[in-house]
Amino acid sequence: MSSKGAKLAYRPIGLLSGILAGTISGAIFKQVWKRIADEDDAPDALQGEYPMWQVILAAALQGAIFAATKAAIDRAGAQGFTKLTGNWPGD
Repeated sequence: MSSKGAKLAYRPIGLLSGILAGTISGAIFKQVWKRIADEDDAPDALQGEYPMWQVILAAALQGAIFAATKAAIDRAGAQGFTKLTGNWPGD
């Protein structure tokens, strides 16, 4: 399989891994936020009762958790794909 063919064949796996990463990272973030802020939900940018620093902290933490989770899932998916096909999907 060519490099281009591997990338094309991996595309559905990549889409599913993105959905999975969003779901898992959302659950992780919710638990982390509960422990940090002792609240069930993180502040939204348009909720005026929260100070700016708290909104920014929540957004930054959520983004970091999502990025790390997505990278871990993408990497595991690529490794599994390589074991099955013999081709690395990212090269």
